[in-house]
Amino acid sequence: MSLKQIALLTVFGLGFAAPVLADNPLSSYHYLADPAAFATDDEFYILTDTDDESPNTGENDYTIRSLYILSSKDMKNWTDHGMVLSHDREVSYIKNIWAPGIAVVDGVFYLIYPNGASGVGIVSSKNVAGPYHDPVGKLLVGGGGVTGCDGISWCFDPAIFIDEDGKSYMTFGGGSGGSRGYGNNFDLFEFSKLSYDKVELNVGSKTALQGANRSFEASYLHKRNGIYYLSYNDQSQNISYATSKNIKGPYSYVGTVIENPSKINGKGGNNHHGFAKFKDKWYAVYHDRRLVMASEKPKLTNGQTPTTTGNHRSVSIDELTWNGDKMNVVKFTDAGPAQVGKFDPYQTYKALTSSKQRNVRSRTDYTRGQAVVHVLTPLATKESWIRVSGVDFGKGAENLRIKAANVGDGNKVEIHKGSVSGTLAGTCELAKTDGWKSYTDNDCAMTGLSGVVDELFFVFKGSRDSTMGILEWEFQGTKREPEPQTPYGDKAAAIPGKIEAEIFDKPGYGAGNDSYSDNDADNQGDAEFRAEDGVDIVLGGSGMAIGYTNAGEWMEYTVDVAEDGDYPIVANASSGAENSGFCFSVDGKPMGDTVKVTKTGDDWSVYKEFEAGTAKLTKGKHIIRLMITGNNVNIDWFSVGKAEKQDGPGTDGIAPRMKFDVNSVTSYRVFNVAGKQVGTVNLRGKTPATALAEAGFTQGVYMLKSFDGRKKFMVSSAR
Repeated sequence: MSLKQIALLTVFGLGFAAPVLADNPLSSYHYLADPAAFATDDEFYILTDTDDESPNTGENDYTIRSLYILSSKDMKNWTDHGMVLSHDREVSYIKNIWAPGIAVVDGVFYLIYPNGASGVGIVSSKNVAGPYHDPVGKLLVGGGGVTGCDGISWCFDPAIFIDEDGKSYMTFGGGSGGSRGYGNNFDLFEFSKLSYDKVELNVGSKTALQGANRSFEASYLHKRNGIYYLSYNDQSQNISYATSKNIKGPYSYVGTVIENPSKINGKGGNNHHGFAKFKDKWYAVYHDRRLVMASEKPKLTNGQTPTTTGNHRSVSIDELTWNGDKMNVVKFTDAGPAQVGKFDPYQTYKALTSSKQRNVRSRTDYTRGQAVVHVLTPLATKESWIRVSGVDFGKGAENLRIKAANVGDGNKVEIHKGSVSGTLAGTCELAKTDGWKSYTDNDCAMTGLSGVVDELFFVFKGSRDSTMGILEWEFQGTKREPEPQTPYGDKAAAIPGKIEAEIFDKPGYGAGNDSYSDNDADNQGDAEFRAEDGVDIVLGGSGMAIGYTNAGEWMEYTVDVAEDGDYPIVANASSGAENSGFCFSVDGKPMGDTVKVTKTGDDWSVYKEFEAGTAKLTKGKHIIRLMITGNNVNIDWFSVGKAEKQDGPGTDGIAPRMKFDVNSVTSYRVFNVAGKQVGTVNLRGKTPATALAEAGFTQGVYMLKSFDGRKKFMVSSAR
């Protein structure tokens, strides 16, 4: 759960695939551009911006407001994680996001981006699909940022580089005029701190990179065998490069490594790239105009089909080869790189995991403070499919589970081997759901899927386009039967008795077996308890509590009632805001009264007991649901029937009790209900509400987060 007010935004990335089976470009349903690359030991990542939003008015109209991430574990099948960042989401001051960079360090994703041509910023996340936040609170470079643009003509096109010794750097710049000019228009900075919650730029480390002959834009750094390679888009729109034994240069010009994409189909324009090593091979990502020059073109977000071509680009990848310490000129191919290893079908995959697609669209559903949800929406009345390559089924798969929303009739997914009309392995008839965002599991029997299947096709069929939304899929050796939720600690809570709110049931498997519903997939609390679950558990009350709540969220508890009877309900809760609230149900029926939690204090550290009516219960096992009806209430515990107030350590021996002292840390970042950082505050010698008021914050609810990220809590300013 999150303090941030939830604003739901559905972004439609519209388009459909061209009929060719070439693997390049990687996405045939979006116009993607300006790729950057980074590889961990297990996965290769490509970060792109998108030309889906570009107006259809001219060759050089670049309206770019969003970033996408694709990743692969085998360099053939790619997962599209969706529109992970947009200009009007977590960072409000982004305008145009041209040509970003990416790095992944210790499981944290860093996206470094330009603010149009006037600055550079950075965001971070512990999840590839977000949510991303700004760990600096302002731009790194540019107006109001940590440092200025230093006379660089175009203050943009940043890239992030992690050296072998763990030091991190960024480059940026471009242009042909100003006080710097060609060949001297890139700056290099070192980060003095790079972590999820804190990024600091060492302003004194600035170096103006020398030796980038005829440089224009798109600086990029990588390293091989002790040599640093500075590559960039030059004045002729080729990717050139220079080398040095020192990251700060000077660099010596070598030559061209990626020619202008006009070599592919005669349609050129600007050039952009990224290089990364993965499983002992090097790869080059770049953009071209293959998709917009095809006979069938993806549509723009306004529904138009592009008539211009220069500003509608697509992202491709090919292997980068070497001649000693020199990079060979990249060979543009339709097939892309060879697959590295086989595809494991026995994992859960986001629906848009494929090596090729035809007649599919996608949409990204966004809720503030949560990871984005990327949904495959087929054009099922046409020849609509995705393909997965090199699938190793081993001894065989007997079941396919597809999680999908379905608002149409007759929608189904057929699984074919070898081709769209090849051997049928099974059919999934999709169950109807209540709406676009209501998903259910569909289990489908499979036959003949064993060993390695070179090409596997998911073929989508239905009577109307875009009436099914595929969220994820996984194959199973044998059908995994649904598993019910179970009590935490494997013992039902006794009634009458007191139940700690954080001891909700362990979730089961399959539709209807969840033990909680949370608007945020991650545990955002500071208690470091049940991190594997999405409910936010905070320090507070008698030790721990459920916090950062939003209306509609719920937790369930398996209970064992001793005798038939009427049981009074009491809950210990806190809120620094008005209009918080909660209620209970048992076995799906209302239980007791809805409680409106009045403000218990200026912050969420003051807990009070609230009466919630009476429950008529029968002897035996039941499931109680705690439902949040008003945002921003913290629930410590609730009792059903007379229960003695808990004394001493522990929660019935299940979890330790901890004390939360907000003043043990004095400096905090301040965030408004929309999740935007709006300043900082020092609590030394003051209550949080007083400190906020004295610092000039207007009346309202804020989240305070310590600079090290270990403490965060809500507070209300009464100014």
